Amino acid sequence: MSGGYRIVVCGGIVPNPLQTLEPATSPTGPVLKNEAMLPAVLDPWAWHALFEAAHLAKQVTGSTVTLVTLAPKAKLQQVAMTIAQKVPFELVAIDGSSSGFAESADVAGDLAAAIEALPGLDKSRLLVFGGWESASRGAGTTLQMVGEKLGIRDQFQGVDELSLRADGSFEVLERIEGGRHQVSTCAGAPALLGWATGNLPEPPNNPQLGMTNMRGIMPALQKARPATQGSAKAAYASVTLPAQRRATRIVKDMPAEEIARELVAWLEG
Repeated sequence: MSGGYRIVVCGGIVPNPLQTLEPATSPTGPVLKNEAMLPAVLDPWAWHALFEAAHLAKQVTGSTVTLVTLAPKAKLQQVAMTIAQKVPFELVAIDGSSSGFAESADVAGDLAAAIEALPGLDKSRLLVFGGWESASRGAGTTLQMVGEKLGIRDQFQGVDELSLRADGSFEVLERIEGGRHQVSTCAGAPALLGWATGNLPEPPNNPQLGMTNMRGIMPALQKARPATQGSAKAAYASVTLPAQRRATRIVKDMPAEEIARELVAWLEG
């Protein structure tokens, strides 16, 4: 492809999945308890999207990768070096909450506006990548709305593989119901792909690459504009942890057939 692709990866940071999260209520609405103290990582699905974007950029000369992220600026700075050591990219930062209580429409609006404002954006070369799901915004709607706001009609969700063809088109392997995959063909950009796990290994750390990326990341963090979340603010009556339920019964010498019948009856009930 002449000129390469402009690959934009949408992804935020989330609390480390090993942490216990507890909701709380603040004057501005629901938040995570002690959110500022929780260790953060780049969203796992966004990781896959970023690796796939860098892999594609290597295949097509002239391609660039831009990470557009909506996250608390202070937290993003803490995890930036870890992200920076993996693949080369430019950063566009939006300063906003990553608690997961934001409305998808608000988040999508901020991300789409940031993409539209990219210097020299040519939508005929634009590929938007992101996570099919999210560890904080798992509604499964944010990325789709980003595509709609950008006028991108060719959207693929649950993507595991993208294969380029000589004529500039590409083949997409998507997950569908029943544990199966669907093979689709797209004529080319613009397109939006929501990645599942992909099939690429995690790149090794490269401290030299990290320092190169950080020279662009730090100014980008300083220029991060505040998110406009709240224009369609939702009202929460309450936020609580899911109730735990455990019922244990110890029985000796019960036949396997009887155990199976009880399990089936419990599932049907």
